[in-house]
Amino acid sequence: MPVRKSSAQWKGDLKAGSGTMQFGGGAWEGQYSFGSRFEQGAGTNPEELIAAAHAGCFSMALSNILAGAGHTPTSVSTTAAVNLEMGDDGPSINRIELTCEAEVPGIDEAEFLKHAEAAKSGCPVSKVLAAADISLNATLK
Repeated sequence: MPVRKSSAQWKGDLKAGSGTMQFGGGAWEGQYSFGSRFEQGAGTNPEELIAAAHAGCFSMALSNILAGAGHTPTSVSTTAAVNLEMGDDGPSINRIELTCEAEVPGIDEAEFLKHAEAAKSGCPVSKVLAAADISLNATLK
């Protein structure tokens, strides 16, 4: 399996500094700062990138599980909300909320939810983020 890489550069101290993050394949580069991470400032942050990775991984995993069960989805749309929270030992990611809406012909809700839960626990990004409380709200269109 391939090894995926991304990189980041930071200049200055935490509050006044700024940086850039890049995907290894060159598909994206973005600015980040204290304001974009801990406040509502412009730019991106590591948590948004984790959320994108988790949403993408979950959507692919669910699509694969559904197709393997004979229910190829028309679409699977997922949003991941990564919660950065301040604790006694500093900031941490304690909670991730996955919200998924899927269009899957010929499946009932109970079977869909069973497969969605399997994707939540089985996708590689969920596995690496297992220290966080990961919740799932999955619905059929």
